[in-house]
Amino acid sequence: MNLVVLGVQWGDEGKGKIIDFLAEGAGAVVRYQGGNNAGHTVVIAGRKFVLHLIPSGILHKGKACIIGNGVVIDPKYLLEEIAYLRKNGINIKNYLTISENASVILPYHKLLDTLSETKSKKGKIGTTSRGIGPAYVDKVGRLGIRMVDLLNKKVLAEKLENNLALKNFIITRYYGEKAYSKEQLLKEYLGYGRSLKKYIKNTFPVLFQQVKGEKRVLFEGAQGTMLDIDFGTYPYVTSSNATAGGASTGTGVGPGAIDRVIGVTKAYTTRVGEGPFPTELTDSTGEFLRKQGNEFGATTGRPRRCGWFDAVVSKYSAMVNGLTGLAITKLDVLTGIKEIKICVAYKVGGKTYKDFPADMEKLAKAKPVYKIMKGWSEDITGVKKYSGLPKNTRLYIKELEKLTGVKAVILSVGPDRSQTFIQGKIWEK
Repeated sequence: MNLVVLGVQWGDEGKGKIIDFLAEGAGAVVRYQGGNNAGHTVVIAGRKFVLHLIPSGILHKGKACIIGNGVVIDPKYLLEEIAYLRKNGINIKNYLTISENASVILPYHKLLDTLSETKSKKGKIGTTSRGIGPAYVDKVGRLGIRMVDLLNKKVLAEKLENNLALKNFIITRYYGEKAYSKEQLLKEYLGYGRSLKKYIKNTFPVLFQQVKGEKRVLFEGAQGTMLDIDFGTYPYVTSSNATAGGASTGTGVGPGAIDRVIGVTKAYTTRVGEGPFPTELTDSTGEFLRKQGNEFGATTGRPRRCGWFDAVVSKYSAMVNGLTGLAITKLDVLTGIKEIKICVAYKVGGKTYKDFPADMEKLAKAKPVYKIMKGWSEDITGVKKYSGLPKNTRLYIKELEKLTGVKAVILSVGPDRSQTFIQGKIWEK
């Protein structure tokens, strides 16, 4: 039984917590896309861990944790994350494996990312300036440097020379910035290669044996469906496939081996960065959600834009990903709100749309059509099963299930690992 866990909205749905919760039953956890622009926060007995590259399963003993070929890796940051885990008593020895085919983020990627945001005439996308997009551009353009290249001085030197001929021209002539030294980068990145050599492997055979041996594999997505390069709110998206299809291309495991897809969604909606957001609340309710939900980016610290649950987005995500179950997080954040709204359609120019539009100009003009639900005032942070939830909470969950067409199989009523419970089949056939 193999399972994909991904975001239904614009990311930040609490995937790290859900993946950590499910990792107990998995044999391996594999991250399949994105880079250190994703922040997965896990709270265990009040102790907070924030991960950006290493799969959340690393917080469980004995779990194989794999960074797949679809991920772009900043090796300096990865080494810092490894040191962070060791400092906090987490053993990664013999458990962490990095795909030799994963692409490398270099300093010029980060600089170009920053410069494109600050000097673009078309307006900001809202990137994290971590070099993710430019690294994917090089990968697709067949210019990329891969993790395996960090182990080969001759290959790395040749690739750096070819890349810097173009990058330094753009950086100096177009942006007026200082050129990068090939020798300096070569020395630095060969050093990273030496430090990470024991982790860099051909991960496909490792995963194939896990699947063949009927070990449970948990595929970890980053960002969210609405940030997917093909299906998200383009161009205000990330540069990889955050949808379920990315699990196969980002790991080498065929789609036939994936049994279930669980979409993680907040009980409301948030997004970071630029782009249309129909249910965004800029009033006191939006501020309430931000404060109660601690809606600040784990990667950048940026305050998240908050709004009501968007069922148009969630239904679209359910179809794109072939969701078999929902994990609803942060139900506790809605406690104390008398009337809770759910967006069931958009109105644009007098017309009503129930399906998500690809036209961003149309989406930017969309006015949400709301269904109003009664809220609840009871504290639900200690609830351990569905029947223990207040009636109005259960009615709200049922309405989300009805509107998305997907059963809620995991519910989260607080940030801690223990504040999570299952109400459906996960690993069972």
